[in-house]
Amino acid sequence: QVQLVESGGGLVQAGGSLRLSCAASGRTFSTAAMAWFRQASGKEREFVATVIWSNGNTYYAESVKERFTISREKAKNTVSLQMSSLKPEDTAMYYCALDSGDYAYDSWGQGTQVTVSS
Repeated sequence: QVQLVESGGGLVQAGGSLRLSCAASGRTFSTAAMAWFRQASGKEREFVATVIWSNGNTYYAESVKERFTISREKAKNTVSLQMSSLKPEDTAMYYCALDSGDYAYDSWGQGTQVTVSS
């Protein structure tokens, strides 16, 4: 069992920045990757960014490239998402997810709300 707890969401004006964090606990020894997803009201959940646990390689959705940065701290089992130049369309519930090596994100956090006002 893996537990994920997100923090750092809030209300910010367009053009501003926020930093989300996610702490993993439990059976994290086989972590292959951690990621952020988001779900806006009335829309499907979408991929935002992922970081490969072993080598730190990162991948982003086109909509957030050059604005968001995902990073990991292996010793603390945490992943962060630095979000800059935020837009109203970034408003969503942001979820942390973990891939334990089964090529699927099988653990999810409860989510943290990000609201960007215009």
